[in-house]
Amino acid sequence: MKNSVALLLFIFVITSVQAQKNKFNLLIGTYTNKCDSKGIYVYDFDSNTGNFNFKNATENVINPSFLSVSKENNYIYAVNENGDKSMVSSFSYLPSTGKMDFINKESAKGTDPCYIINDDKNVIIANYSSGSISVYGKNNDGSITEAKQVVQHYGKGITQNQTGPHAHMVYFSPDKKYVLGNDLGIDKVFTYAYNPNSPHEILKKKDSISVKPGSGPRHLTFSKDGKFVYLLQELDGTLTVFSYSNGTLKKIQETSVVSKDFKGTIGAADIHISPDGKFLYASNRGTANDISIFKILKNGKLESKGKMSTKGNGPRSFTIDPSGNFLLVAHQYTNDVVIFKRDQLTGAISDTGKKIELCSPVCLVFTEN
Repeated sequence: MKNSVALLLFIFVITSVQAQKNKFNLLIGTYTNKCDSKGIYVYDFDSNTGNFNFKNATENVINPSFLSVSKENNYIYAVNENGDKSMVSSFSYLPSTGKMDFINKESAKGTDPCYIINDDKNVIIANYSSGSISVYGKNNDGSITEAKQVVQHYGKGITQNQTGPHAHMVYFSPDKKYVLGNDLGIDKVFTYAYNPNSPHEILKKKDSISVKPGSGPRHLTFSKDGKFVYLLQELDGTLTVFSYSNGTLKKIQETSVVSKDFKGTIGAADIHISPDGKFLYASNRGTANDISIFKILKNGKLESKGKMSTKGNGPRSFTIDPSGNFLLVAHQYTNDVVIFKRDQLTGAISDTGKKIELCSPVCLVFTEN
């Protein structure tokens, strides 16, 4: 009898541990000025089933439209996109409960920040409307310092959306030696040498590469081996593949997330690679509202595997859960996060019928719980 009880207890413990391994926290950043939102939300997400449960939320946080979590998983950094009153905020974060407590905030030193990254030393943001990049130090308590550096871009493009510079993303290279910055307004990708311990010149321009005029570079991502960069251009839907080495980009392929016969409005948005590094996904807003699927070939180039409707309006952001089983799409205008099942062999996605109803979700980040 004792052996039977011990066996059952052992099975229960193992099952509980396995179940916990399949659970992640899903952080969601939102716009708060269009509908009823508290700011940042945390949901418990099961990567086996795609089921979710509300866990926690902030209170009265203005437009935390993009989030970045510390490596230790104990602090959250958010932009507060609010015109010339824009800020950058820090929060303590307890993954087990999802509890978030405000620590401090600083001026964005620019207008409408739309991307944020952090490492052990610094927090870096891209300011869209002012076309600048701001860098902040990190204190031991998770708070951020005043801006230590502001890098201003200059120039304009050829379309009505490019009357000035529009910094749209900052992104660490895999070795953290460089920060890449996309500027939609001037059709350039900048490479900055990254000096994390410098008091004032944390970012120092090394190089820049121009892309097709009027294309509007928005987001990029690195291949899993760090040898290739994939750049999505918002204004014309171009998807460019670069080889990458020591801060230098070299174009090797150009394709598109837009069908040749497409006649609607283009608004390419987000781009991500599956955890196994085999497939790339890119979203298109406008009137398309779809996800393009590409297989990544051994030479880094892309092979189209079709498109899938995102089942909503305004797929501003999407993410793939750490297990690779699900792809989640945040719809800014239909106020939901649609959950797709992902076939890890073919890369195809299918609608699960499950979705998180939430005001204006625009950023999705998975963390350990």
